[in-house]
Amino acid sequence: MKLLTKEVKIGLAGIIALCILVYGINYLKGIHLFKPTSYFYVQFENVNGLTKSSPVFADGFHVGIVRNLHYDYTTPGRVVAEIEVNPELRIPRGSSAELVTEMLGGVKMTLLLANNPRERLAVGDTLSGRLNNGLMDQAAGMVPQIEKMLPKLDSILTSLNTLLADPALPSTLHNVEQMTASLSHTSQRLERLMGNEVPRLTNNLCVISDNFAQISNNLKQVDYAAAMQKVDATLANVKQLTDQLGRTDNTVGLLLNDPSLYNNLSATSANAAALLEDLKNHPKRYVHFSLFGKKDKAQ
Repeated sequence: MKLLTKEVKIGLAGIIALCILVYGINYLKGIHLFKPTSYFYVQFENVNGLTKSSPVFADGFHVGIVRNLHYDYTTPGRVVAEIEVNPELRIPRGSSAELVTEMLGGVKMTLLLANNPRERLAVGDTLSGRLNNGLMDQAAGMVPQIEKMLPKLDSILTSLNTLLADPALPSTLHNVEQMTASLSHTSQRLERLMGNEVPRLTNNLCVISDNFAQISNNLKQVDYAAAMQKVDATLANVKQLTDQLGRTDNTVGLLLNDPSLYNNLSATSANAAALLEDLKNHPKRYVHFSLFGKKDKAQ
């Protein structure tokens, strides 16, 4: 009796094909059936679309996958994810996990390893997890501000359309273009002027500097001590002259300080004034002139 009949061969071939199919599907999911792994549980309040075979990262490195998800019906608001990681990974006690939402809508799990090298979690322990939407939360927070900005943006666009539809805009732009051309021409002329005048100005400044240097050298050659001695001597002479003018033992001092001389001069002036007045009023008393002989003296 044959043991390997046709039917047995077909059955064995089907079983082998089924095993290969199961292994291939798990391999495509990232599950290695014949590779040793460690498993842990992570508890979340919201998995935000996390699926089986989602990658698990630690410090940015792919260390495992999500093997299974189940909802705890006895405790609403709790979802437990079973993760499968490399057995060489040591998860310190106090570590946690977070779900990060990517820009394209995918969700990945990241293990936040604690700094506790002495204690580590045993296989099958449970970690606490939290949700981190990342940029999606920031974008959601910006939505109210964007909604407030939309009316202002609409008014700005309306004003911009009105401005663009104004027929005076082309002439204004043409005037601006002409103004720019004029400024360019003026700048060129100024540049040429500066190119011609700056060397001349520099030469004048050099000449002035040389003159100042020559004046400075001349001033250095002046004997300030002798000049100051002459000034002191002159001041001493002036002081001596002033002292003599204030004394009465000399002619100039008597002339300035003797009151009798002033009184005599005043009296002489008064007499001269009276004499002139009398001469004006009675000239015949002082002048005797006749062609026919001497006349009697006027009384």
